[in-house]
Amino acid sequence: MIALSELVTLKRNNDFRRIYSKGRSFKSAVLVTYVMKNRCGCTRIGITTSKKIGKAVMRNRSRRIIREAYRMISDDVRQGVDLVFVARGRTPFVKSTDILRAMKKELKEAGVLK
Repeated sequence: MIALSELVTLKRNNDFRRIYSKGRSFKSAVLVTYVMKNRCGCTRIGITTSKKIGKAVMRNRSRRIIREAYRMISDDVRQGVDLVFVARGRTPFVKSTDILRAMKKELKEAGVLK
């Protein structure tokens, strides 16, 4: 497992837009994952939560549980990909283990897990 301080995150809007348009998407009831190869050789992640999720408390909870679920499987994720996780309406109401299960399934489907 990696520490959150070592996590490389996506911050620029054009990075997110590029991944949304050219990356592959995988959907579940609680999470949508976009996957795209990158050239930097490291794994970068981005997390988005829209206002449809709820007020700030709910959006922050969604981001926290997605970040925690990713931290648990970060060692198994292959290097050289950009990942964007999008919270869905049910995300703030489930536990991080449910998010982890959905995330593993989607990343395995994408061929990103070792």
